[in-house]
Parts: sequence; structure tokens; C-alpha cells
Amino acid sequence: MTERLLHRLAWLVVVCCVAPIVAAALAAFTGDLQTWREILASVLPRYVRTTLTLAVIVGVATAVIGSVTAWLVTVYRFPGSRWLEVALALPLAFPAYVLAYAYTDLLDHPGAVQTLLREVMGWGPRDYWFPEIRSLGGAAMMLTVVLYPYVYLLARASFRQQSSNAFLVARTLGRSPLRAFWRVALPMARPAIAGGALLAVMETIADFGTVAFFNVQTFATGIYQAWFSLGDRAAAAQLSLCLLSFALLLAGLERAQRGKARTAGRGARFEAMEKPRLTGAPGWVAMVICFLPVLLGFVIPVIMLGVMAQGSGQSLLSERYADLMWNSVTLAGIASVLTVIGAVLIGFRARTRPGRSSRGLVIGAGLGYAVPGGVIAVGLMVPLAALDNLIDGVMEARFGISTGLLITGSIWLMVLAYMARFMAAALNAYDSGMATVPGHFDAIARSLGQSTPKLLWRVHLPVSRTSVLTALLIVFVDVMKELPATLILHPFNFQTLAVQAHRLAADERLTEAAVPSLVLVGFGLVPVLILCRSIGRDGWGFRAARVGTAVKAG
Repeated sequence: MTERLLHRLAWLVVVCCVAPIVAAALAAFTGDLQTWREILASVLPRYVRTTLTLAVIVGVATAVIGSVTAWLVTVYRFPGSRWLEVALALPLAFPAYVLAYAYTDLLDHPGAVQTLLREVMGWGPRDYWFPEIRSLGGAAMMLTVVLYPYVYLLARASFRQQSSNAFLVARTLGRSPLRAFWRVALPMARPAIAGGALLAVMETIADFGTVAFFNVQTFATGIYQAWFSLGDRAAAAQLSLCLLSFALLLAGLERAQRGKARTAGRGARFEAMEKPRLTGAPGWVAMVICFLPVLLGFVIPVIMLGVMAQGSGQSLLSERYADLMWNSVTLAGIASVLTVIGAVLIGFRARTRPGRSSRGLVIGAGLGYAVPGGVIAVGLMVPLAALDNLIDGVMEARFGISTGLLITGSIWLMVLAYMARFMAAALNAYDSGMATVPGHFDAIARSLGQSTPKLLWRVHLPVSRTSVLTALLIVFVDVMKELPATLILHPFNFQTLAVQAHRLAADERLTEAAVPSLVLVGFGLVPVLILCRSIGRDGWGFRAARVGTAVKAG
């Protein structure tokens, strides 16, 4: 394999990642102006209002929860602080739509909480008011408790890397701990907190399972309804263009604020400073503040899903679930291997040939991270469905043979969508490993006569082995949990655990939906536990946090 071939393959991977996004934008212009006018006059204002409201609530809530909990476990010692430092990352294992199933069974009108209230208080169905879980507020709560770890991981890494000197100087000048945090530590951590909050917002606008189950009308649900319920592909493409524009705007904001970020402080870091112990009421308040997100985002949902699964009468050992798990694992395995191979090719090209073209490759390959899965699915389905119909028409006319759906009826279209969606996650994980390898290693290898392919095989891959395995695991789990792209692109005879859980929940069969949901959570726990292991190591900072931000909650 020559150097030129490696670089061409890298370009091919980038084209595959960018093509669905470009196709989605172009497909929006296939509809006439009447379709645009109808969208503007009917559904667009509602979709914009709901999506923006949801994004603002989740962005603010995740920023507050993530930064406050990160500060407490980084700077203070209090009851349970050691295990809470790790447990605060656990909600990342949950797809938000799985959390929605668990809390609906718990808090809905026939659920355990309201049933207990009626029995204890003797109330009738109309004698009391209870917050409606299937609402915009309920969806915001589900997304917040799942996505706040993005902010927590990045903010904690930032606080640990800060110099403790500035904070100590503020304390000696008479500032209280709260004012020193507000005036000194928080401004220095602002880029990390803003980056984590923007990641949470991008995941919010891309979410389909939660908002669809709660009947909250956002762009994500509008695209799916236009495609399947109305059969209007032009309207789906035009809504995709609106969502794509919003997502790319957020991605641009995230990159702009990250580009101005600087490592704060170079003195003794907070992790090296003796942590003051909070005793009495302050210690228990700190413990409750940090435990509450873990309780809501992990403990209660696991208990509820376990109880629901026990009462479902279903077994993971049945032939049906064996097929579902095999389909999910096969699809995730193929997609993760191809995605990581593509990430290695792009990362190798960027390292060996630095410059504008390489930066363009990395940016282009990473665009899919900011684009919802439904948009990528529409971008692939519209042109390739037309190509399928063209091939079928030609074969039918000339040879009397119907080819059917050669492309759109296969899992390879889904694999391509996953590559475009999760290439950025694989690149982040791979780059985090290669960032620790000095540049002169390449020069030494070349001076010893190693060609470019051998440099990749004998130097880069061995030293980045752990990062490559991490990237494989991250993409594997992300594909297992991806819902909107899978719903739109999966063949009729090919079901996955995510699709099965969504369909059972949509039919109000929540106890049965708990079984595939628990399996998805189990797979999601694997990379989170790896992150938790990293949290316990000394020196864990921005590099590990960047890998952590690549683990998405569905």
C-alpha cells in the first residue's frame, strides 16, 4: 500500500462523511415553493419555538449541574465524595429515550407514585394536581440528567488543571469560598463549561426518541412525521435543512469558543492542593447536591427498568431477542471497525501532511457529529432511493428483471450513515492518543528507512493501540443506541434493540420495552466504566475529557 493510496483513501472517507450532509441540503430544493410556504405557515414556527425552548433549558441546566458538581468533588472532601466523583459520570450510559420509558412508568397517572398518592390520601383522579411527565418539561428533565456529564467531565478536567494559587490569593484577600469560585475559578473554566453545554444542546436538538415518546413537536419529530406519516420527502428534506442550519450554527459556536480557550494557570493544580473537609450541614448539603443527579439519572432508572423487565414475561434467551442482539452487535461491529479505520487514515494524513488541506479533512469528517441522525438519513435516502428506482427501471425495461432495493434495502446504507455521524468521536479518541507521541518519532522512523505505510503500521498503530480500542468501543456503543437514523434506514426485515425498544414503548408496552432498554444500558456502561477508571487516575485532564465527550447518551 503506497503513501498516495493511503491519502486517497482518507479523502474518500471524508467524501463519504460529507456527502449525506450536502445531499440533505440539496434535497431541500427538490420541493416547490408551495411546500416551503405551507411549512412556514403551519409547522415551522412551532418546531422553532419548541426546539429552541428545549435547547435553552437543557443548556442552562446541564451547565449549572455539571459545573457545580465538578467544583464540589474537585475542591472539597465531604461524605461520599470519592465514589460520587466517579458515579456522576454514570448517567452517560443511558440513552435519553430509555430514561423516558422508566420515568413514564413511574410518574404517569397509572404509575407507582400517583397510585400511592391516591391510596394514601384517598384522592380521586381529579382531586389533585401532578406534573405531567409527557411534556416539554419532562423531556427537558430526561435530557438534562443524561447529558449533564458532558459538562461535568470537561469542567472537572478544567478545575483540576487550574492553578490553585489564584484561588488561594482570592481567599487571602477576604473573598468567601463562594465568591472566589464565582470570580476566579468559574471564569477560567468558562470555555470548558460552554463547550460541554453546547455538546449537550447539539444532542438535544438531535434527540428523537425522547421527544417522540413525550409527543413534543421538534424538528426531529417533524422530519420523521413528514417522511413516514405524510410521505412528503420534500418537506422532510426542507425541515432537515432548517435543523442542519441550526446544528451547524451551534457547531460553529462550539468551535469558535474552543478556539479561544487557553489552559488556565500553570502553578500548583487544584488536585495537588489539600482539600478542605466539609463537615456537618455543609458536608451533607454538598453530598445531596452531588448525589441527586446520580439518583435521578442512574439509580432510579436502573431499579425501575429491572422491576419492569421482571414483570414483562420476556427472556433475553429467546430466539427473537437473540436475533435482535445479533443484528445490533453485527451492525455496530461493522460500522465501528470501518469508522475507526477511516479515522486512523484521516488522523495519519493530518499528522504526516499538516496544512490547510489536512485541517479541512478533519473538519469535514467531523461535521457529522453536529448533524442529527435523521438529517443524515434523509440526505442518504433521497438520492440513493432515486438511484435504486433508476436501476430497477432500466433493468425492468431491458431485461425484464426487477432489482428491487439494491442500496436502500441493505444495511450498508446504515453503515454509511453511522460513519458520517460518528467519525468525529473516533477521530477525537484517536487524536487524544497520538497527541502524546512526540513528532520526532516519525522522523526517527523515516531515518531508519521506514516507508509511510510502515510508519503507520509499525509506529502509529502500536503506540495508539489503547486509543484505537477506545474509539472502537465508543463508536460501537453509539451505533447500538442510535435511533432516528436507524428508524429511517433499517430494512423491513432487519430490527435492532433500539428500534424494538422504541416500537414497544410507542405501543405503550413499557414493561416489554424495558428488556431491550436494559441491554442498551449494559452496553453503554462499558465505555462509561472505562472513563470512570480514568477519573481515578492522577493527571487525568483535558485529553481524557475529550475522549469522554465523544460518548453520547442517544
